[in-house]
Amino acid sequence: MKPLLSESEDHEALRILGRASVQIVHDLKNQLNGLKLYATFLKKRLEKSERSAEELDTINKLIAGLDRTARDASMIAEYGRPLQLKKQPGTDLEKIMRQIATGLNAEAAGEFSPPTPAGDTRRSVVINTLPTPLLGEFDPALLADALKSISLGAMKLLSTKAEDALEIHLRHETHESKREGVIEWQVWDSSDHDPFHSFAGSNEIRLSLAARVIEAHGGSANREKDALCVRLPLSHLIRKPREKKN
Repeated sequence: MKPLLSESEDHEALRILGRASVQIVHDLKNQLNGLKLYATFLKKRLEKSERSAEELDTINKLIAGLDRTARDASMIAEYGRPLQLKKQPGTDLEKIMRQIATGLNAEAAGEFSPPTPAGDTRRSVVINTLPTPLLGEFDPALLADALKSISLGAMKLLSTKAEDALEIHLRHETHESKREGVIEWQVWDSSDHDPFHSFAGSNEIRLSLAARVIEAHGGSANREKDALCVRLPLSHLIRKPREKKN
């Protein structure tokens, strides 16, 4: 029987696999870019020759598919790279989520239209939170990107039977001496599929990458019934001493 790898050997094997996957994905993207170049050249030829709308639609779908595959490849490469966290104490989870909601609501209202992946659904966002500080030691930039990715992913998972707005609930929980900030995206879909630990499609790749960032902060990301749930460790509240009464 082949002996099991030690923990250090296992970690080293994973690092080697990560580096190899980044190189493989880089080579794959170069090939995709070459195919897109030829497809774009063919599209221009078709436009000049006044070919049928069906042929132009086909070539446009081909180019869109190549773009989507390149984006997925980029996310996979990002997953294989080591994370370098720049944590800042006192980072406010509620502030991060409200900034994300403001940006997504502006996009949903059509105030500006940044390029978005095909098939992404824009919905307005509603934040529900309790008046309790949700402060911790986090990398605000990386965490904001991850939480925005989860919000976009939740929009795609949101049941068509649900209201138009995506509801996000923030609260804190205490387990013995441990405090956690909990963020829940209500998708109103009882499926047991966990998109945080799957690479079954573009949305799952995006959410798996976001989960990796959450876990690097000592938290967790999971599917819980009809919601996507993120838990992150919070700083202990510093209580001011009571003033003595005369």
